[in-house]
Amino acid sequence: MEKEEEEEKEEEEEEKEEEEEEEEEEEEEERNEQKLEKMKRIMMIKKKKLNGRRGEEGVDHEVELEEEEKQ
Repeated sequence: MEKEEEEEKEEEEEEKEEEEEEEEEEEEEERNEQKLEKMKRIMMIKKKKLNGRRGEEGVDHEVELEEEEKQ
């Protein structure tokens, strides 16, 4: 009888540990997803800034070409 109780307690402890590990894995996965989303936002912002600069430079370059053609 005591053996059965001990085995039952051990099983409960193992189940509890497994549940805790699963929760930790889920939390880590969620943190990783949040980091990924943050990196995506940062990259989008950088891309927009870069495209904005290119656009401005492109316009300046076009204006210079037009001025050269007039001369």
